[in-house]
Amino acid sequence: MVTQPLRKDSPRPEPVPDSAVSLIVEALGRVRFGDIRLTVHEGRLVQIDVTERTRFPNN
Repeated sequence: MVTQPLRKDSPRPEPVPDSAVSLIVEALGRVRFGDIRLTVHEGRLVQIDVTERTRFPNN
């Protein structure tokens, strides 16, 4: 993944709402195997995707 450095003339990103932080923390505590993806547009959190996987033992 390529990331661009922040330009000095870029507007400062908005703070993440407490409700979004709570959702992220809750997902971190719940998901055993999976992904938590944050989508950011122009420095603003716009979406949280949680993908949970179920693993089956090798028999």
